[in-house]
Amino acid sequence: MTELVDIPSPGWPLMFGSEGLPAIVLVHDDYGRLPYLEAYAAALSKQGFFVVVPDLFNGVATVDTAGVDLLRSRRDDGFAIATLFDAIALGRSSGAPRVGIIGLGVGGWLALRSAQEGAVDAVVAYYAGLGENEGGIVPCPVALHYSENDEWGSGLTADLFVSRLKEVGTPVTRHTYSGTSTYFANATASASLDKNAAALAFARSTYFMQGQLLD
Repeated sequence: MTELVDIPSPGWPLMFGSEGLPAIVLVHDDYGRLPYLEAYAAALSKQGFFVVVPDLFNGVATVDTAGVDLLRSRRDDGFAIATLFDAIALGRSSGAPRVGIIGLGVGGWLALRSAQEGAVDAVVAYYAGLGENEGGIVPCPVALHYSENDEWGSGLTADLFVSRLKEVGTPVTRHTYSGTSTYFANATASASLDKNAAALAFARSTYFMQGQLLD
């Protein structure tokens, strides 16, 4: 049975840390803005960042795969993109000298799209990429976290995407996590959670953002 759940502060971004610091926009995956992202954001804020966590699904999330399918069918990409750019603008307006973005799943795809527009200074994407029909330069450093058992982890699609980034001079780092499946970092809803891989990806993301955003 499909289960959708209401989330706190529907439609409004959550904020962690002190304004004026380099900002990171943390974007949820296809399950929606579930509670584990609050722990992720709070941990990032302790590393010297102001963190903004938008809600791209306007107040709802899910804890099962049937719910993911329903949310995908109802997703309004125009609304999601506008919400994401509002969150980036909020980070800028906080006085942040630089803004990065970390996105998971659909959030990773949208993070990369925003980076194509030159909206951010660094991007991290989990289990996401851009297809050949979504061409364009990504003019900032990119870090990619892929599970082993999906097209972005081991398939030709991921190889071609990384090759395209390198061809246009984008600095790119790719990590693939052995034995994992998509959503390995989703600590609230996913049976695919791999705690060790999630912790390592968080550490690598933090280190990457510190190198790109902090003086």
